[in-house]
Amino acid sequence: MRGSRAKSVQSWLESIWYRSAPPPWWLSALSAVYGLVSRMRRVAHAKQWRQSTSLPCPVLVIGNLTVGGTGKTPLVSWLAVQLTKRGFRPGVVSRGYGGSSHQPRLVQESDDPQGAGDEALLLARLSRVPVAIGRDRPAAAQLLVNVGCNIILSDDGLQHYALARDCEIVVIDGERQFGNGRLLPAGPLREATKRLKSADVIVVNGGPSVIGSHVLLAGALRMRLEATQAIALRYGTPKPLREFSGRSVHAVAGIGNPQRFFQMLRALGIEVVAHSLPDHARLEIEDISFADDLPVLMTEKDAVKCTEIAGPHHWYVPVNVVFEEGDSEALQSVVIRSVERRAARV
Repeated sequence: MRGSRAKSVQSWLESIWYRSAPPPWWLSALSAVYGLVSRMRRVAHAKQWRQSTSLPCPVLVIGNLTVGGTGKTPLVSWLAVQLTKRGFRPGVVSRGYGGSSHQPRLVQESDDPQGAGDEALLLARLSRVPVAIGRDRPAAAQLLVNVGCNIILSDDGLQHYALARDCEIVVIDGERQFGNGRLLPAGPLREATKRLKSADVIVVNGGPSVIGSHVLLAGALRMRLEATQAIALRYGTPKPLREFSGRSVHAVAGIGNPQRFFQMLRALGIEVVAHSLPDHARLEIEDISFADDLPVLMTEKDAVKCTEIAGPHHWYVPVNVVFEEGDSEALQSVVIRSVERRAARV
């Protein structure tokens, strides 16, 4: 019941944020209050009225301007892998959304997702670098420093000003972009779009080949998420996604933008029976079981919560980050320059 109510509220809000329905006056009034509080928080840290904790190593923030899925988590994992290849010892700090843990702690790959949170657990398994979670993000990040990390990736940390940062990477959904352009809750924006001017780099995930609908996206780097195989949850065996083409499947997605997952499958010729759930939804057996014997495909983020309840017909679909030509190198150059600037100040 609680999940159905959350899904209903989410659907109603998205009908306002991403379609033509105007927001009711009281949502606009709440947005004005939200915007004032957001600006006050940022100014307080900028003027050092509120303290920001600076770590003894560089901090890279990867975040969103909007709520909902933009492809940020795969990018964090990809960047952790690239930094490892360059000889760094990266660690990832995350809020631990969807989990019950409140105190800062390190995440183990064997953790229960209900405790650590689905995104944090997925990051630990994908990146194979230390991951720390906690509401107190500076304290969680310090745990990573304590275990030898010399560069910190702050997942979804753009609005968490208590942790000082050396580089800001903002990820934008190329399809939905900024919706109606309003602040929460009348729109999807956590901060006004002018906030992009202070970011070190903007990465647009997917969308049209030419992004021209917003001047602030000029010069943005381009990436997309690609899927080529499905992996059986119970057995771990891979299967080319093309083998599902022309067949009907149940597709389950409890992520910020479930439609992105469904559209990706449909683009491969798969006939999708869609089942969207709220972001970070706690999945039970009834959420992934249906009256027929069709295959069930789900996101990798959802799969970490289903290993104990999956059957032989349950599959997850991992995605790979793919950049436009030259953009991968451009992003890594921005990151390395920020590290060098930090080293020059020490």
